[in-house]
Amino acid sequence: MNSRSIGIELANPGDRPFPERQMAALERLLSDILHRHRLPPQAVIGHSDMAPDRKGDPGPRFDWRRLALSGLSVWPVPVTPGDFFADLRAFGYPEAPEDALLTAFRLRFRPWASGPLDDSDRALAAGLRRFAVDVDGPPP
Repeated sequence: MNSRSIGIELANPGDRPFPERQMAALERLLSDILHRHRLPPQAVIGHSDMAPDRKGDPGPRFDWRRLALSGLSVWPVPVTPGDFFADLRAFGYPEAPEDALLTAFRLRFRPWASGPLDDSDRALAAGLRRFAVDVDGPPP
């Protein structure tokens, strides 16, 4: 993955809000990178998405929804709940222990959630399917 990715380091432990200036700078940088490399917004992921069993950043306070509203990332619309783990794999999450995948998913899409996997998780994960990417071709 590192040979085909661009890493952006943000100075924040992830447990506090990201400053407005930092988010605005990130938005400008992401916009440039996505445009320059002709990447779709679903190409923007966090460490916790790429390595859910080893990484937790950018953390629960990172504003993924803000990036999605700017077209710089994605945000799922809940649909009929499906197979949570199959939906995560279709979106691009790697093979990892189920508890690590649930934690990573929630860090990004439901950071306030706790407890066992539920239908809200399943409905949001099913909504990610529309962003599924075939690594060997364009999105479906």
